[in-house]
Amino acid sequence: MLQSLAGSSCVRLVERHRSAWCFGFLVLGYLLYLVFGAVVFSSVELPYEDLLRQELRKLKRRFLEEHECLSEPQLEQFLGRVLEASNYGVSVLSNASGNWNWDFTSALFFASTVLSTTGYGHTVPLSDGGKAFCIIYSVIGIPFTLLFLTAVVQRVTVHVTRRPVLYFHIRWGFSKQVVAIVHAVLLGFVTVSCFFFIPAAVFSVLEDDWNFLESFYFCFISLSTIGLGDYVPGEGYNQKFRELYKIGITCYLLLGLIAMLVVLETFCELHELKKFRKMFYVKKDKDEDQVHIMEHDQLSFSSVTEQVAGLKEEQKQKPRIATTSWEA
Repeated sequence: MLQSLAGSSCVRLVERHRSAWCFGFLVLGYLLYLVFGAVVFSSVELPYEDLLRQELRKLKRRFLEEHECLSEPQLEQFLGRVLEASNYGVSVLSNASGNWNWDFTSALFFASTVLSTTGYGHTVPLSDGGKAFCIIYSVIGIPFTLLFLTAVVQRVTVHVTRRPVLYFHIRWGFSKQVVAIVHAVLLGFVTVSCFFFIPAAVFSVLEDDWNFLESFYFCFISLSTIGLGDYVPGEGYNQKFRELYKIGITCYLLLGLIAMLVVLETFCELHELKKFRKMFYVKKDKDEDQVHIMEHDQLSFSSVTEQVAGLKEEQKQKPRIATTSWEA
């Protein structure tokens, strides 16, 4: 008997705080996913980093042996300056791109990466004025971009998602939930094909040093706004039609970002995902809502009664004023 009572009380306790338990498991799962990613990246990339370090040490030692007139501090000073310039997008290699990093098309591409929060990092402002303007430009431009994307995605979603689902539901009598799921899957497949696979094939042809995997990697890193900057198109040696190519990439990033947001919004509108998200939200207490409503009603009722009492007093005072004026 006691065990059944204890079990029922535990069940009631869990049900009462179900949202908090789900949120706790969500936080724990996210932390474990972070740790899992760190373990995998470390185990996969650390051996390659070690090999690269050993190779660089051998090259440095061999170079100093072949050039005895050059000391190690001088070489490190030169390499440090070269690496610093490379971080700003300037290379000293003879086969590097001879194009400027801050012509109009490159600046337009940079502005799009800033406003979309992609931020490849291959080109950064050099001057203090450029850095200050980048801060002000981003503070105004990023919320402006969010407003622009929200408005565009809302309009596109109406024509691409809501109307087709409603049409098949009303015209053919299919279940709305089933039509929404099938439509979301098809829309995701079309988006992945048009903005990942096809552009990856195009980039693998236009970029000499990129294979299909690297091109697909660039598309995903860009449209997910991660923007690592290890692969940036249009920076190769003697790139043909570079200005037009940069403008095309800018348009691709904006259109791809809109398409990704439309797909995300389409999946978020699914009934099953809405129910799943509500598991982690804080539920409103009905008693608190009723208390607020009653307090509001009491305040409004008291204000009404005060107004009525004031009107009655004014009506009582009017005859008195009239009689006094008549007697006068």
